[in-house]
Amino acid sequence: MAARSILSLTYLALSIICIATSWLLTATSAAVYDVVSMGAKADGSTDSSQAFLSAWTAACASSNPSTITIPSGNFYVKSVAFEGPCKSGSITFKIDGTLVASSDYAIIGSSGNWIIFRQVDGLNVYGGFLNGQGSSLWACKAAGKSCPEGATNLEFSNSKNILVSGLSSVNSQMFHIVVNECQNVKLQGIRVSALGDSPNTDGIHVSQSTGVTIQNSKIGTGDDCISIGPGTADVWIEKVDCGPGHGISIGSLGKDTEEDGVQNVTVSSATFSGTQNGVRIKSWARPSTGFARNILFQHVGMNNVQNPIIIDQNYCPSGSSCPDSGSSIRINDVTYQDIHGTSATEVALKFDCNPKSPCTGITMEDVNLTYQSRAAEASCKNVGGTASGLIQPSGCL
Repeated sequence: MAARSILSLTYLALSIICIATSWLLTATSAAVYDVVSMGAKADGSTDSSQAFLSAWTAACASSNPSTITIPSGNFYVKSVAFEGPCKSGSITFKIDGTLVASSDYAIIGSSGNWIIFRQVDGLNVYGGFLNGQGSSLWACKAAGKSCPEGATNLEFSNSKNILVSGLSSVNSQMFHIVVNECQNVKLQGIRVSALGDSPNTDGIHVSQSTGVTIQNSKIGTGDDCISIGPGTADVWIEKVDCGPGHGISIGSLGKDTEEDGVQNVTVSSATFSGTQNGVRIKSWARPSTGFARNILFQHVGMNNVQNPIIIDQNYCPSGSSCPDSGSSIRINDVTYQDIHGTSATEVALKFDCNPKSPCTGITMEDVNLTYQSRAAEASCKNVGGTASGLIQPSGCL
C-alpha cells in the first residue's frame, strides 16, 4: 500500500511538472501576428499600411520573441516606419507575398523612405518582394521636369543585430536598401533589380555603420550595386554578382569638409558583367578629413567592364560646376589580388590621385585584364605601392 501511495504521488508530481512545463513553454513561445488578421488585403490596391503598423506595434510590445507573417499576394502600403526600441529581443518578418508601392510617385516621392526600421535591436527579415514602382519617377527625371527626390525602398537606421535573407527589391524610386548608423547587419541572398538607366537606384548603400556582411546576392541597377559611405568600418562583401550598374564603390567621399572615413573593407569573389565600373574608390576634388584605408579586393571577375579598377579623386558625375581644389582624402593600404577578365575600354586600370594627397600603399597581386583579346592599358597619377605576380596592364607601380 505504501509503495502504491509513493507511486501515485510520483505520478502526481510528474503531472504537475509536465503541466507547468507546458504552460511555461506556451508563455515563452513566439507570438505570431498575421497582417491579414490585422486588416491587410492581398489585392494590391487596398491601403494595408495601418494593418502592418498594428502588427508591428503588437510584436514590438511583446516581451517574447515575435513573428509577423505576410502571406502570398500583393499588399499595397504607403510610407511606413517601424519604430523601436522594442520589448522583444527578436522580431521576425516572414514575407511570402509582395509589398507594393503606389505607381503615383508623388505618394511617397518626398518621404525619403518607403519602408524604414528605426532603433530596432534583433530583427530578422525572410523572403518576400518589395516593388517600389519607381519607373514613373525615373521618367519624370529623364524628362527634366520638377520631380521629388524619391524614396528608398527599405532602410535600417540606428539599429543593430539585423538579418535580411532572401529578400528581393525591384524598381525602387531611389536607393533599394540602405543601412545607416547600424551595427552587426547581415544581408544574404538579396536580389535587386532595376533598369540600367534608372537614376540613383543604388542596390545596397552602407553608411556610418560597422560589422556589415553582404553575401550571395545578385544586383542589377542603374547606379552602384553596392556603395559604402563615410563612417563605415568592418565590411565583408562576398559572392556578389553585379550588373548592370556602376560597380562596387567606396564613396563618394569628400562631400563634406568634416567627414569620417572608411576602413576595413573586403570584397571577395565578386563578378561584374557589363557594368560601368568594377571596384572603385571615388572622392570629390575638395578638402576633407575623410579617408579610405585597409581595403582588399580579391578574386574578382570582370566581364566587359568599362573601368574594371579605378580610383577617382576627381569624381564629379554631372560634369559641370565640378570642384577643383584637389581631394585631400587619404587613400592608402588598398590591395588588388587576383583580379581578372575583360575590359570594355582600352584603359582597364585607372588611378587618378591628387598630387597633394597621393594614393599610397597600393598593392597589386596577379592582375590580368585584357581588352579585345590583347593586354589592356593603365593610366596612373600620383600613386605608389608594390606589384607582384602577373600584372596586366603593367607600368603603374
